Amino acid sequence: MENTTDHEQQTPWNKGVIVGQKSPFKLKDIWAIRVRLQLQRRVRELVIFALGLDSKLRACDLVKMRVCDICHGEHVSPRATVMQ
Repeated sequence: MENTTDHEQQTPWNKGVIVGQKSPFKLKDIWAIRVRLQLQRRVRELVIFALGLDSKLRACDLVKMRVCDICHGEHVSPRATVMQ
């Protein structure tokens, strides 16, 4: 009877994969994303993208925001305070 297990024969899922912090966007990449969103008239995604760049918030924090967090009636607040 052999004593080999499946664990010895499997390769790790992250073997050869670069892990860790991703490199930041380059300026040309930011403008390419912004122009694409403008051409497709995806206003919500464009606003979230710009807010994410300006505030350095994580994506999960951005999508939890509601319109009433930054807009009062038809007036958009020039500044917002984020509390965790």
